[in-house]
Amino acid sequence: MSSYPQATETRKQELAENYKLINDQVQSLNPKCNLVAVSKLKPSSDIMALYDIGVRHFGENYTQELIAKAAELPKDIKWHFIGGLQSGKAKDLAKSVESLYAVETIDSLKKCKQLDNTRERLGGDVVNVFLQINTSGEDQKSGYSSSALDDVEETVRYLVSDECKKLNLLGLMTIGSFLESTSENGENQDFSKLVEVKKILDEKYNLDLELSMGMSNDFAQAIKQGSTSVRVGSSIFGARPPRTAA
Repeated sequence: MSSYPQATETRKQELAENYKLINDQVQSLNPKCNLVAVSKLKPSSDIMALYDIGVRHFGENYTQELIAKAAELPKDIKWHFIGGLQSGKAKDLAKSVESLYAVETIDSLKKCKQLDNTRERLGGDVVNVFLQINTSGEDQKSGYSSSALDDVEETVRYLVSDECKKLNLLGLMTIGSFLESTSENGENQDFSKLVEVKKILDEKYNLDLELSMGMSNDFAQAIKQGSTSVRVGSSIFGARPPRTAA
């Protein structure tokens, strides 16, 4: 492992303890729920510290950062792209990240086709995709509208067709509003809306979609409402440094 970036022993212990604390909570709520460690803006040495204790699912928000980390870290890491996906960057992801496990932020048919066409042309492995649904209706959030599913269904039909060669429709993703995610009223309405969208699509297209919802401050509630994958960053890695302009 010496060829990979290494954290200090103190940092390794800190990360291992943080991860175990969160993973124990996740497993106690749903043993089948997948915990994605969100490593954006954190050094590759932090990722290796968790890799060495068996963690394989890591989430990144920025295309170039993911490409750089994937190039210098073990090839069996299952990378999740969880940031806003620009049309021009979809090709870069498909081309440059061989072990890309999932893109969780698909919000247009065009981006689907760009990912699929690039991966097909290069002969890469199949990539899982989640369709991002904007269940909170907030303008600053990306995603398909949860109130008008025509665009979602058009993308679903493409993904399950023979035309799509290198993408697998794995599930749906949402980000709860700050208000819903910090509420103490129990059920998160933004998560409830995603569960409803899942029911509609599952029944209409004979699917069994997974749900990616829940982050550091609301993952427990998300799991209670049916999430099968949660994205946790700061509770594992600690506060992030400010992002510097590229």
